[in-house]
Amino acid sequence: MKKNKEPFPIRQVVEELVSENTLFADGFDEAVIGVVERIGFNETIILYDTNKIIKLLEAEGMSNEEATEYFQYNILGAYMGEGTPAFATLLK
Repeated sequence: MKKNKEPFPIRQVVEELVSENTLFADGFDEAVIGVVERIGFNETIILYDTNKIIKLLEAEGMSNEEATEYFQYNILGAYMGEGTPAFATLLK
């Protein structure tokens, strides 16, 4: 019988890849899909899956419309400097 493993510690892995100025979207670690590096920018930033964030908001009791609006205004629209995370809408 297999033992239940703890969830993959994504925050620990990501923290090793980014600088101290990189920001997390609190409460959405399950939606992290990688990091983003850009030429001309000093910061490596965290990349989140937009659809996963919306699903997490729906799991908290929001409708899809409410979750989408909340995401767009409060998360996507919250620029906090160069360390602000990026958000991807995956087409697959």
